[in-house]
Amino acid sequence: MKLYTYFRSSAAYRVRIALNLKEIEHELVAVNLLKSEQQSAEYLDKNPQGLLPALETDQGVLAQSMAILEYLEETYPQTPLLLGDAWQKAQIRNLCYAIACDIHPVDNLRVLKYLSTELGVDDEAKNAWYRHWVEVGFEKIELLLDAKYEYCVGDKPSLADVCLVPQVFNALRFNVDMTAYPKIAAIYERCNKLAAFSNAAPQNQPDAT
Repeated sequence: MKLYTYFRSSAAYRVRIALNLKEIEHELVAVNLLKSEQQSAEYLDKNPQGLLPALETDQGVLAQSMAILEYLEETYPQTPLLLGDAWQKAQIRNLCYAIACDIHPVDNLRVLKYLSTELGVDDEAKNAWYRHWVEVGFEKIELLLDAKYEYCVGDKPSLADVCLVPQVFNALRFNVDMTAYPKIAAIYERCNKLAAFSNAAPQNQPDAT
């Protein structure tokens, strides 16, 4: 199994965490987003969407991080990340989608590049854009979290934590003040004490610069 990844891609970061939590043997293949290697003919032949991550399996190549996470959950159920009954699983998905569908799409690299290159937005305004949408999303997520839990939903890491940690990492890169979100910050710190999360962190990747 090969994961096409870039060390600072939050979507790829999600998948790296899940692979580690499930202890699935895999190979990392670096694709440099800053050099637009995701648009190379070789990569597009594997993933016509031209995005990261992509997971190459015996059955073929699967793209979109949430689809990959669901695939891993179904094919490697021994360490479940969708935990509990139907209601708890729905809560986990709710948090996942709040991050992956509401925050991440407006703040990913291609959007930021478009703001700079096509709309002429300067770095200060671009960074303000990033922080605004993260803060809007985190305000809502903070309200959804229950402080009685060690993690996002319950006392074990779930797919919600897998999605949250990379988003917090990026928020810190853009100087989002995390003191406004104590429950999110506590979960982030707790998760990063686990090897599966810390080993997946951007600074610990072979392609980190």
